[in-house]
Amino acid sequence: MLETMKGAIFDLDGVIVDTAKYHYLAWRSLAQRLGFEFTEEDNERLKGVSRMESLQILLEVGGVEADEAERLEMADAKNKEYVDYISRLEPSEILPGARAYLLLLRSKGVKVALGSASKNAEFILNRLGITELFDAIIDGTKVSKAKPDPEVFLAASAALGLEPSECVVFEDAAAGVQAGISAGSKVVGIGSADILAEADRVIGGLYELV
Repeated sequence: MLETMKGAIFDLDGVIVDTAKYHYLAWRSLAQRLGFEFTEEDNERLKGVSRMESLQILLEVGGVEADEAERLEMADAKNKEYVDYISRLEPSEILPGARAYLLLLRSKGVKVALGSASKNAEFILNRLGITELFDAIIDGTKVSKAKPDPEVFLAASAALGLEPSECVVFEDAAAGVQAGISAGSKVVGIGSADILAEADRVIGGLYELV
């Protein structure tokens, strides 16, 4: 699978860098302003989910009703707080093995793409100093359907000029694994084998592949 792939498509959060902690802090801050607690357990439901869908889950947790204008305002406030956190990201925060594995793939002629729901993906890659290691960046500004819909991975493989079956997807969320499978790609899960049981292979991190 990894030996024969022509393209590699990576999710961002939890695969290349751990910005999930900053998402959580920003969502928790919003929940506190709305008058309820949003726990780390609650936050697990947001993995791989778009910003507006994440907000919907958060409001359900808190039993809060809000109209469209209020929702947009809440999402914007959350994002501003999140961007404030990630504006201080440094290259040292790249997850172990990620940079080395990206370089290894490029040395072998494998095309590399990002497939992330994040609308801040390019900003994060720039902060980490690894933008040039990607041949294509497909993020939340270029697709509208959230995982487990395969849109982001279909767009990424197309941007690489490859068929989905020629690509391997690297994901840390169950919804992302499902999206990769639906796209027609093989999937490497990064994290718990219990959560990512549908993946073709599960590893602890990209450091295992270097």
